[in-house]
Amino acid sequence: MRNAALALLAFCLTLPPVSQASLPPTVAGQALPSLAPMLEQATPAVVNIATKSTIDAEAHPLMRDPFFRYFFGTQPRKRPNNSLGSGVIVDAQKGYVLTNHHVVKDADVITVGLKDGRQVEAKLVGTDPDTDVAVLRIKPERLSALPLADSSQLRVGDFVVAIGNPFALGHSVTSGIVSALGRSGLGIEQYEDFIQTDAAINPGNSGGALVNLRGELVGINTAILAPGGGNVGIGFAIPINQARGLMAQLIEHGEVRRGLLAIDGDSLNPELAQALGVSVQQGLIVSDVAEGSTAEAAGLKPYDVITAIDGRPVRGKQDLFNFLGLQNAGATVSLRIQRGEDQRELAVRLESERSFEVEGADVHPLFEGARLGNPRPGRQDGPGVHVRGVAGSSVAARLGLKPGDVILAINRYRTRDLDELRELAGNSQRVLAINILRGGNNLLLTVR
Repeated sequence: MRNAALALLAFCLTLPPVSQASLPPTVAGQALPSLAPMLEQATPAVVNIATKSTIDAEAHPLMRDPFFRYFFGTQPRKRPNNSLGSGVIVDAQKGYVLTNHHVVKDADVITVGLKDGRQVEAKLVGTDPDTDVAVLRIKPERLSALPLADSSQLRVGDFVVAIGNPFALGHSVTSGIVSALGRSGLGIEQYEDFIQTDAAINPGNSGGALVNLRGELVGINTAILAPGGGNVGIGFAIPINQARGLMAQLIEHGEVRRGLLAIDGDSLNPELAQALGVSVQQGLIVSDVAEGSTAEAAGLKPYDVITAIDGRPVRGKQDLFNFLGLQNAGATVSLRIQRGEDQRELAVRLESERSFEVEGADVHPLFEGARLGNPRPGRQDGPGVHVRGVAGSSVAARLGLKPGDVILAINRYRTRDLDELRELAGNSQRVLAINILRGGNNLLLTVR
């Protein structure tokens, strides 16, 4: 027995030593692929954003009754609200940070958390609700910025990486590919031209970076399509070429000054094309051209069919609406139109939306500090007088008006345009009851 044990021990000693399981540094002479080096350079430029604000608390059920509100006025209650999101440093020398509008909407205090642990206060430079883009500025000390790619060069199938702060976990990275380009008509934003990706984007990732494998910023993560409430591999990002142009305007003007093609129209379909006797089957058919507009001066006429703009096909109203919403006032665009059997090219200079706005003080002293406008030709504006902007600490701000509000009535009389608003507000010698539409809700503001 002793001899057998000695023999087994001798056999075991002759076996080669057992090594710990590990990956080889190379395979067939090639280094193993890893995103780690790129991410080490990119992640310091992606920041966490925390905001503090006060929002309207749910009103008493009696306040939903217009009759009750008319006699007792509004009694808004406020409650504190905190939110978290992400952002991207795009200019380390000046401290500019790109993020989403909805991340910083109505924020009283904005705090940016850097990867090295610093917490710094940020200033809101400007925001554009229609595209969900906002620009912040922080003190430019020891910052790292992401280089900007040319998002027009993206192709379906390109690898991309999403970096952000999902569920307030801190820096997190997911990878995927570009699933589609030019996504629109989703109803997420007013103007849409999204990159679609299957890189997981979850709540808190909004405003974060979508980068290529070179660590260049190709998009700003914005939204997900999540019927069940979780990530299903359909996320959307704003292309950086679009965000770059919007950022330049927000820095220069504090707002986006869009170009306007002063026309109205609707999508063409085969039935309508047959009735009108036009040879094309899709596009936008012009129903009205504003008198004295640059579109009229360029020769655009009712019943023209716009089939392309700057070489991009126009399949219907949404295509044209999206394209124009991303152009600057004063830019010249090329329209391909079908007029009967003839095809033509027209060059049209886009007008400023400001030409369809007035200062609130010119309408009534109570609206001092607000910019008011009628529904704009070619825009998806509903009826009423639209509040385009409100200066802080102005009379209009103290009244309770906010950008995006639509004034529907004064003292129960409809205000379909600025002329009616001016007349009704000027004639009122008693309580001024202002019905407004805000985010789909009807509200009543009263001034005694």
